[in-house]
Amino acid sequence: MSDPDDSPAWLITGCSTGFGRELARVVLAHGGRVAVTAREVDRVADLAEDADGRALPLALDVTDADQIRIAVQAAEARFGGIDVLVNNAGYGYQASIEEGEDAEIRAQFEANVFGLFALTRAVLPGMRERRRGHVISITSVAGLVGFQGSGYFLTDARMHRGTSGAAVVMRTVGENSPFPWKLLGIHSARMDVGGRDVQLDESLGLNCAWYADILLTLTT
Repeated sequence: MSDPDDSPAWLITGCSTGFGRELARVVLAHGGRVAVTAREVDRVADLAEDADGRALPLALDVTDADQIRIAVQAAEARFGGIDVLVNNAGYGYQASIEEGEDAEIRAQFEANVFGLFALTRAVLPGMRERRRGHVISITSVAGLVGFQGSGYFLTDARMHRGTSGAAVVMRTVGENSPFPWKLLGIHSARMDVGGRDVQLDESLGLNCAWYADILLTLTT
């Protein structure tokens, strides 16, 4: 197990259940440091019990700008920076296009799309300053294949796929430079998982630990 002070620092959203929780467990088991977040912090407090100070439970609703700011600041203060952001929090609103309710549709996009934007913006300055980092977005195969009764979630997932591959790796280096861009060492990627709740991994044949191991490999 690596020295906790040298191990990568992760911030993972949606750690109360399912894939986010399993990913946090895998990262901690491999000696990583993790800000484990959920809307209700008591639902992730147990992840810190045997982590030797390497887990930081935080309350985080990704639709709340103040909570995003506080969570990022707390993680950076505790770990000295965030090396890996995993945008995992989100859900699928199940409704046909005709029957969708405006408030429910907007709530889904606030969490799944605009929450991703806001949290990524909050983390990028620190990564840019340190010239390293990974931004991983967990999305759904619904962005590739539509499912009956999931018209709005399909649109959401397609947007999620596009934005998760955004060009976060470059910035300008000077107006007079013949090569006005340079790499920042920040990598972005996405992982497509099942179109339904990953909590149901056994019934769907999904293996959360397998997905988690892949992410750990991608970021090392």
